[in-house]
Amino acid sequence: MTVDQSHDELHAQAKRREVTLVPGALVNLLEYDLESLTAFCQLLGEKRFRAVQLFRWMHQRGCANFDDMSDLAKSLRQKLKGVAKVVSMEVVSQHMSSDGTIKWLFDVGGGNVIESVFIPEDDRSTLCISTQAGCAMGCRFCSTGHQGFSRNLTTAEIIGQLWFAEHFLRKHLQRDDRVISNAVMMGMGEPLQNYAALIPALRMMLDDHAYGLSRRRVTVSTSGLIKKIDALGLDCPVALAVSLHAPNNALRDNLVPLNMKHPLEELMPACVNYLAHAPRDFITFEYCMLDAVNDSDEQARELVQLVKHHGHSVTWCKFNLIPFNPFPASGLHRSKPERIQAFAKILSDAGLTTTVRKTRGDDIDAACGQLAGDVVDRTRVAIRIARQRSVGIHSSPTAASTNAKI
Repeated sequence: MTVDQSHDELHAQAKRREVTLVPGALVNLLEYDLESLTAFCQLLGEKRFRAVQLFRWMHQRGCANFDDMSDLAKSLRQKLKGVAKVVSMEVVSQHMSSDGTIKWLFDVGGGNVIESVFIPEDDRSTLCISTQAGCAMGCRFCSTGHQGFSRNLTTAEIIGQLWFAEHFLRKHLQRDDRVISNAVMMGMGEPLQNYAALIPALRMMLDDHAYGLSRRRVTVSTSGLIKKIDALGLDCPVALAVSLHAPNNALRDNLVPLNMKHPLEELMPACVNYLAHAPRDFITFEYCMLDAVNDSDEQARELVQLVKHHGHSVTWCKFNLIPFNPFPASGLHRSKPERIQAFAKILSDAGLTTTVRKTRGDDIDAACGQLAGDVVDRTRVAIRIARQRSVGIHSSPTAASTNAKI
């Protein structure tokens, strides 16, 4: 999928699901949202209510064995065994952090391993979901970006992470009710670059016959694919988080290379426009705090001016400051705690809602920006990253750290 597809093309891809019966092949039903599963059941001569029953067995109960789906007609169960399956990915490893965070590595074939992370908190339990094997965006501070990119995940591979985690956790925690309350597309990959597979997965997360998550509690994070932000607002509006990480184009070009194609003059209006469809009345800006790169008082004030310039007030967005989680290949360092607090105070004093993200799961490399998995790179990432690192990081035209390099 290209970056520059039209809204009509994106909408068509979000709606179009291939529903076929191929002799000798078993279709993975995790690939289908309820609309597509209904079409599949109709191919078998079954009515919609059978699709609803099947959908509930798979997603609400985590059942993968058609023989155990007791209220389905025996004739339908026999049909399904000949044409379909319910299969998630193989779990390569599971790591449990001292703070309760759990990281799973899933084998998605072809030498590619992806990661998902469960993050329990007092008021919510969040699953961080991957949408690609690797990532082609090449952001400087992201371990996934340094791994390169292999391929998009299928819808079944995206929703399969939630399917596995939810039902594993119910058994692990000995609970019958839903465990995961929030889902964030913040794992490996750029979610909006895998738009056609993402939208049906989001619909399953929201569907009351499946996971029944609130739109406010499902978040898509993007580095700034403008047309796809617009399309998401029309096709499946959920909470939006944007990886900003810099207050000006000069710095963001180097930290988030996509900015060279979609600069802040395009990105910020797209974020404001998304508010008309968003389930929340704000957009979240993610800002990774990098020592002596993007964490000065001047840069904080520059962010305030950026927000004021593009909105009628400062209440249309909130900032989530993320202490950088180091990994060896980055060459970057985390901002000091007192620097992060000073930066946050400037934003807060200007009226911006600002939070500092707690670091979770860093003892198992499951913290934000650390997910790397293991992918077969097809993008010559080593060359691209080396080229980026040879370029000076310019914090702002007038900043004292104009010539700082990382």
